[in-house]
Amino acid sequence: MAATSFSTTQLILWSGLVGIGGAMVTANSNAILAMVFPAEERGRAFAVPVVAARFGTLIGLGMFGLFLQFFSLQWGWRLVFISSLPIGLLAIYCSLPLLKYHAQQATEDMKQVSINYVGAILMVATLGTFILSGLHMHDGAESFTTPDALSYHIPMHLLFFACLILFIIIQQRSNDPFVDFGYFKQKYFSMALFTNTCFHLSMLAVTTLIPILVENGLGQAPIMVAFVLLPNQVLGLFLPTLGGWIHDRHNPRWLRPGSLMLIASGFLLAGFFADNIPIYWLPVLLLPIAVGSNMFNSPNNATVMNSLPENRSFASGMLETTRQMGHSIGTTVSATVLGLALPVAIDLMPSAEAQTHYLSGFQISALAVVWIMISGGIVAMFQRTPTASNAPPRAAPAAQPGGGDN
Repeated sequence: MAATSFSTTQLILWSGLVGIGGAMVTANSNAILAMVFPAEERGRAFAVPVVAARFGTLIGLGMFGLFLQFFSLQWGWRLVFISSLPIGLLAIYCSLPLLKYHAQQATEDMKQVSINYVGAILMVATLGTFILSGLHMHDGAESFTTPDALSYHIPMHLLFFACLILFIIIQQRSNDPFVDFGYFKQKYFSMALFTNTCFHLSMLAVTTLIPILVENGLGQAPIMVAFVLLPNQVLGLFLPTLGGWIHDRHNPRWLRPGSLMLIASGFLLAGFFADNIPIYWLPVLLLPIAVGSNMFNSPNNATVMNSLPENRSFASGMLETTRQMGHSIGTTVSATVLGLALPVAIDLMPSAEAQTHYLSGFQISALAVVWIMISGGIVAMFQRTPTASNAPPRAAPAAQPGGGDN
């Protein structure tokens, strides 16, 4: 349906449905893996969906780049959405046996599940307002300082804080909260979620800033974006498994903070040297980001799930929530910092002059990401997780009480 959109509003609505479906798939898959595999095997287990996602992204990266490069502006982006249809139908066909199996046993279990719809709606509204507060959905230039911008952004920021306060108050007073804040008192669980948010912030910072750097800052064709990001996707075919194996076998405390520091160093290198080297060397500058990202993901997913053994469904849901939150914050922060660094009249400037401003804006945005990654790395340094020898007993696959499956 997104491919048939004739307006931005339609595209946003249909893309939102895509996001809901994707979030439900990944949130449940984490809980299923945690119930099937013991703690000492989860690093490698979580590497399987990570590698599968990288494999799909690698195919899409090359295919979508060709669509945007060689097809017209009207049809290129539509083909991007249409290409997902046969893949989705194939996934549904492959999952039918699992769906039939669960359908036979879900009748009684569903009676024990209670969903706090008010809390769910408030949470979506809060996160949605936060995203909208950073977007330039107003008249005039894309700025935060013009009268049109101030009349939009200030009320949206106030609305976000109001929704956030209302959500927290209602959840704390609810007998069946959508988000049980009591679990966040377990500091190692909360620390793991914070590092997960930082990590996924960096992922969306890459996908937001690198295309701007390549196309607007360096004046390259869109297909060069695929070339620059290709090593990241290729390394994602095997490094997550290696990271999961290291986590399961040795559980070193340096693995997660070291990976985040690699991401920070990659942004630092790209921010300061991207305009001083040929475009073909840019993937080398981004190599630390690729290595750090792919080594971090599987161990951190296992760390989150191992940190809350009493309610793995809630841990799985928060793992997906912080993933999406990191994506939203990463996009918003990157675009906001870049937008503040660019002149209001940049669209009227000659290409050479505009490229200089885009490069400067990219440097500032990259530095912002560097500091966030450093903060995540510092938190990860103090993270403690159960090892195979002292992990809690393996739980049997059973329904979680009280709406924890959200």
